[in-house]
Amino acid sequence: MFIKRDFAAQYKQTLLGPLWHFIQPLFTTLIFVVVFSKIAAISTDGLPPLLFYLSGITIWNYFSSCLIATSNTFVANAYIFGKVYFPRLVMPISVVLSNMVKFGIQLLLLLGVMVWYAIDGVTFHISVTLFYIPLLLVMMAGMGLGLGVIISSLTTKYRDFTVLVTFGVQLLMYATPVVYPISVIQNQELKFWLSLNPLVPIVEAFRCTLLGVGSFESVQLLYSALFICVVLVIGLLMFGKVEKTFMDTV
Repeated sequence: MFIKRDFAAQYKQTLLGPLWHFIQPLFTTLIFVVVFSKIAAISTDGLPPLLFYLSGITIWNYFSSCLIATSNTFVANAYIFGKVYFPRLVMPISVVLSNMVKFGIQLLLLLGVMVWYAIDGVTFHISVTLFYIPLLLVMMAGMGLGLGVIISSLTTKYRDFTVLVTFGVQLLMYATPVVYPISVIQNQELKFWLSLNPLVPIVEAFRCTLLGVGSFESVQLLYSALFICVVLVIGLLMFGKVEKTFMDTV
């Protein structure tokens, strides 16, 4: 019910409805092509810039949507929580699942662009790692859910986090290879600090499995998985503690 509500409410009284799922990533991709490919001349590992940026935006949009929406769970749904009891964790989980619908629509757009380039003669080196895409999506879901419930637990007392999370997600995107491949980073110290970002191997692996460029590092993905597990455990513990008393502070 909450998944249906989230999806319907987002596009109620809009002219284009779900078509915005195509329009938003496409226009963002075009801006990235102009700024980062044409003006800044950043390499895209031999891929057409449109494909490179669209692939990064597709997986990144899923994570950012999950994080931003779940981080506002208690504040945005206080009116429901105050009327009837149900497991509060249902709400952030429904957000993660409803955003999978959005991801699926944007993935169709990406596949359509891939087909168009394939007809135009571009060759994609796709391997059996393609079957890892569902796992990568689950990892992004876990990261968004874990960080989101941690922030939502803090925002019941400190509303500043509501403002900081949107700003922080924008900065985090530039610390993740969404608009550049990790191969363009030559400074070893900078590459080390970027490697501490658990989102880096997920985004790189997504491009590698789907488009055949980038890196698929099993050790780095294991690090990301362990990080996600820790974040989820901390988030669930904090969420369970705050949900008992949050109505006194929201």
